[in-house]
Amino acid sequence: MPAMELDGKVSLVTGASRGIGRAIALKLASLGSRVAINYVAIEASNKVDADALTESIIGTGGEAISIEADIRDSGAAKAMIEQVADKWDKVDILVNNAGVNRDTLLLRMPDDAWDDVIATNLRGAYLCTKYALKYMMRQEWGRIISVASVVGRVGNAGQSNYAASKGGVIAFTKSVAREIGSRNITANAVAPGFITTGMTDRLPDERKDAILAMIPLRRFGKPEEVAELVGFLATERASYITGQAITIDGGAFP
Repeated sequence: MPAMELDGKVSLVTGASRGIGRAIALKLASLGSRVAINYVAIEASNKVDADALTESIIGTGGEAISIEADIRDSGAAKAMIEQVADKWDKVDILVNNAGVNRDTLLLRMPDDAWDDVIATNLRGAYLCTKYALKYMMRQEWGRIISVASVVGRVGNAGQSNYAASKGGVIAFTKSVAREIGSRNITANAVAPGFITTGMTDRLPDERKDAILAMIPLRRFGKPEEVAELVGFLATERASYITGQAITIDGGAFP
């Protein structure tokens, strides 16, 4: 793979301080892109992690900035996109990665657990995409890549809010792809299965064993493996791929 396929490009990755988002930011930087690392300061560690990631990219010769913004808020999302464009004159690649989960059975679900998950996972992707498209359409080139979930395809007990949000991201992606394809902009989603992150680390051992028994490859995925797919979709090699939701789950849900 050419080392600097994204040389000169500008990327924004939401929810990039840790986990899959962090791996994606590092991958895009390794391909030569300048990277804006978004985080929300719900926990103090998010800022620490985002700043450390920024310094790591800069330390290896890349360009990066960190931006605190609550993507659920229209004004904050718009201001974030404008900050990236003010810094580097454009926005080429948007990765809608930020996501939360508040799992419980539907009959026990508080209304705010539904609202919070939909607002972050779906509304956040809508807002960031809408504001980033202004710049992509002007330059007639862009990549919108949204991190959905295999749960958005197949559902999961105790995750009706999360499944609805990620299924919405997939449908949103397919619709956006039809609207913007004539402007040389692609929109795709990646749908990870069980990936080694803080979420899977918190699962009880018996639940992990049950999940692993469903996966033909008999292991959880790595954030870096999702990042490889995102990196590919951001390059010219993926220029004829749009409107797709690509599953990366070790074969659990073919």
